[in-house]
Amino acid sequence: MVVHLWVDPDAEAVPPAVGFTVSKAVGTAVERNRVRRRLRHLVREHLVLLDGLPGRAALVVRAQPASVQTSYADLGGDLARCLERVTR
Repeated sequence: MVVHLWVDPDAEAVPPAVGFTVSKAVGTAVERNRVRRRLRHLVREHLVLLDGLPGRAALVVRAQPASVQTSYADLGGDLARCLERVTR
């Protein structure tokens, strides 16, 4: 999983915008949608970490092909690590 974060510290604080990218390399349409739903749910859980961001923020989560075989708990751990890195 790859996470990109853009922050505009001069803008007024609003909730972050979140986008997901799951390419066809991940698998069939059913598998891609499953990965996207899992990531969307996990980001909602971890959005508390992003509340401390100054200004306006945009977060993009890009799923790697191995995401389709990764368990929900492992995806959550990967997302937590990625969010920790980008928010430093």
